[in-house]
Amino acid sequence: MEKNRKKQIVVLSIALVCIFILVFSLFHKSATKDSANPPLTNVLTDSISQIVSACPGEIGVAVIVNNRDTVKVNNKSVYPMMSVFKVHQALALCNDFDNKGISLDTLVNINRDKLDPKTWSPMLKDYSGPVISLTVRDLLRYTLTQSDNNASNLMFKDMVNVAQTDSFIATLIPRSSFQIAYTEEEMSADHNKAYSNYTSPLGAAMLMNRLFTEGLIDDEKQSFIKNTLKECKTGVDRIAAPLLDKEGVVIAHKTGSGNVNENGVLAAHNDVAYICLPNNISYTLAVFVKDFKGNESQASQYVAHISAVVYSLLMQTSVKS
Repeated sequence: MEKNRKKQIVVLSIALVCIFILVFSLFHKSATKDSANPPLTNVLTDSISQIVSACPGEIGVAVIVNNRDTVKVNNKSVYPMMSVFKVHQALALCNDFDNKGISLDTLVNINRDKLDPKTWSPMLKDYSGPVISLTVRDLLRYTLTQSDNNASNLMFKDMVNVAQTDSFIATLIPRSSFQIAYTEEEMSADHNKAYSNYTSPLGAAMLMNRLFTEGLIDDEKQSFIKNTLKECKTGVDRIAAPLLDKEGVVIAHKTGSGNVNENGVLAAHNDVAYICLPNNISYTLAVFVKDFKGNESQASQYVAHISAVVYSLLMQTSVKS
């Protein structure tokens, strides 16, 4: 009896040792596999950080992949939005029109002498008469596709002001992630005011991501904003640059560009995009450059490089999976 008990103990001990070895082996293989294939977010963060570290200025980046995985680089800082805030403006205006039952096809008569001839305004070049008659939809299209400053200033002045815009956007993204305090006209008069219209990269990415993945306002108006951003004509040398020749890629984006000061420092050079790939991956990419010691073309190269790396890694991920 005693002999059988000892035998059972020996067999049990051997079995336990075998189980331990098996579990350890599986754990080791899993750890080795994870080490060899780190999470996509880690790879993206490391790759973007390498590009950012070489920049003669500060770059903040946020990526949201498939409405889920999030990457942040230099997100603790805030960056001048410049014309990126025209997306915020469009959403706030459309929401206000929803509440008041006003159509975007409402006609607006604009006295030419009330517009700024010195600011960026394709609208002003397209119409030569003393009175310009356009719908609100047209004004939004000029603002979103060509970043027209006169159209933006007019809508802030006569339709939905800066404070109303700021308040509405605070219902969509964290209050601490952004601020809208001034119009294009006010920033043009005092370039330092651009720093008071700020955002974190993630704040801008969250807003763009929600715009394309959730219902925020009336369906027709939201679809109009989304489709119009797909027609954006500015900044094609930034996020869009490495994607233009890629088959099946759809990009909607909004740029923002700052002034160069007397010391040759570029205040801001931005782009925020929502991108759909043919492999069923969609992602939001926000890149904000501030206080850049170089010209716009050089700043665009950094933005485009980041975009190319993100695209390449996401396509590789799709192939591996």
